[in-house]
Amino acid sequence: MDLLTANDRPGTHAPSYYAATANAVPDRLALAERLEVDVCVIGGGFTGLSAALELALGGASVVLLDAQRIGWGASGRNGGQIATGPRVSVLELERTYGRDMTRALWDLAEDAKALIRRRVADHGIACDLKAGSVHAETTAAGARAAAAEADHIATHYDYAELTPLNRAELAVEIGSEAYAGGLLDTGAGHLHPLNYALGVAEAAEGAGAKIYEQSRVTGIEGDGPHLVRTEAGEIRAEWVVIATNGYTGPLDEGVSSRVMPINNFIAATEPLGEDRARALIPRDGCVADSRFVVGYWRFSADHRLLFGGGETYRYRFPTDIAAFVRPRMAAVYPSLADVKIDYGWGGTLGITASRMPYVSRSGQRIAAAGYSGQGVAMTGIAGRVVAEEILGERARFATLAALRHQRFPGGGRLRHPLLVLAMTWYALRDRLGI
Repeated sequence: MDLLTANDRPGTHAPSYYAATANAVPDRLALAERLEVDVCVIGGGFTGLSAALELALGGASVVLLDAQRIGWGASGRNGGQIATGPRVSVLELERTYGRDMTRALWDLAEDAKALIRRRVADHGIACDLKAGSVHAETTAAGARAAAAEADHIATHYDYAELTPLNRAELAVEIGSEAYAGGLLDTGAGHLHPLNYALGVAEAAEGAGAKIYEQSRVTGIEGDGPHLVRTEAGEIRAEWVVIATNGYTGPLDEGVSSRVMPINNFIAATEPLGEDRARALIPRDGCVADSRFVVGYWRFSADHRLLFGGGETYRYRFPTDIAAFVRPRMAAVYPSLADVKIDYGWGGTLGITASRMPYVSRSGQRIAAAGYSGQGVAMTGIAGRVVAEEILGERARFATLAALRHQRFPGGGRLRHPLLVLAMTWYALRDRLGI
């Protein structure tokens, strides 16, 4: 069996380090009946789970449907990094939207981190939550720009957790001399994403939401009430939330025209031992770099290096994911060039042209997607904001909905080939150091 099939076998989590160390994974039934509820949430990743939990806590009757398993997609396969701020720099956002709008987006992003910490504490979610991250810049100019932005953020956004690092200081923080400088962020963090997703699902069920797995939606009819059909059942709901991100396909044209699926890959080494792990990353935070195709890594609870690097823009995964990721890991840590890799897996995420989340409402149908590699935190707050909109508290939804998004060019037939061409060019710029 090649790794494409192994990573995407229906109804089974990808053979990742996360799946191998997952907490109890209950077998939930597929929908095989007719139900009537206030809200039908489609998608069992972070966004859908967050929305379902908040809606149930708010008194709504909720059914969540997933075509596979809870956390089967990007939510259970990602790097687990809880990043600070929006995906786009605040200086760029200020130029586009002004200071007030940027402050509102910043506050949402900060609440996103706080929301994760509260949920872990309130619901007792065992997900190896840890504090701290490092941003690594590939060039001296990039390091200077990052330091300037950190100063701007401290002055105008009341966030003093960012410390600029020169080349030598960064090398101490990440155990590598491959970068020119960067930032230490003591307010960010990382976690075991699949266990976090499973914990939020349990919390949502505890609040009264019903969750059905292996229940692919085959059609949505109407607009409040909606009729949501699966192969063996149907849901009549006043509201529908589409939270399928990179797996949306034809389910929602607004999402599929503005959110493009791409694949990203992670390798997990054998356990390196605590001493070796702390020699590389003394503070046990996570690391991400400034490349267009971002490199990102951290240590697991059992001291494996989880290294993410490399993207593909076609439908097939590399046959040998470990071999695909290894050169990228070795470029940062030459001493690990020959280390044993125990797991290699890939997943599909959703990106937007703006790199900001896409949130929209049409009647009583809401969609949220397109977190562009920064979804661990932002998905949770997006789900909460969607729930607020449905429950009548609409200010924060309006902030996200005001973000401007271009459609990817080319229409249904040409959209994907054009994306492949553009993304391949930017990836080539990374390799050439342009």
